[in-house]
Amino acid sequence: MTLRIVVTGPESTGKSTLATLLSDRLRAPVVPEAARLYAEAQVATGPERTLSAADVEPIARLAMSLEAQAMAARPAVAVFDTDLVSTVVYARHYYGSAPAWIEAEARERRGDLYLLCATDLPWTPDGIRDRPSAREELLRAFGDALCEFGCTAEWVEGTGVARVECAVRALGQHDITRPLGEVRT
Repeated sequence: MTLRIVVTGPESTGKSTLATLLSDRLRAPVVPEAARLYAEAQVATGPERTLSAADVEPIARLAMSLEAQAMAARPAVAVFDTDLVSTVVYARHYYGSAPAWIEAEARERRGDLYLLCATDLPWTPDGIRDRPSAREELLRAFGDALCEFGCTAEWVEGTGVARVECAVRALGQHDITRPLGEVRT
């Protein structure tokens, strides 16, 4: 059975960077963020294209497909750059609710450990991110959803190497025993 580590939290909190660094350190596959891949593909069709509630289900299906691809090799550990819990949080935030089947899949597929990234990094515009003023509200929504879904979660904060070291300490507290060695960035 694969140990699933999920890096999660509001936009512009260093999730992708942290997921990649942990993946490298653990010699584990990283499952990319489906919402970002989907949004980038949509923006490529025309900069005026914005996501709507109709996009939530395709994002969830892409997330499940990316997960299946990573799990096909049956790795001991996999690092997720967000998961379906994030899809639920953002669907609720932007559209008021998430489809029931996505919430059910999020519960079924939940990770073994969630690393909830603090909003202590500066917000950086990138053409996809759009709500710098909602980060604290979203951080609370992520915390609430992790509790609601019965997820085991640890807080990750700090900048640069300190943020990675915080995540590594969280892994150690949960007896994730793959050798981590010294933190490199």
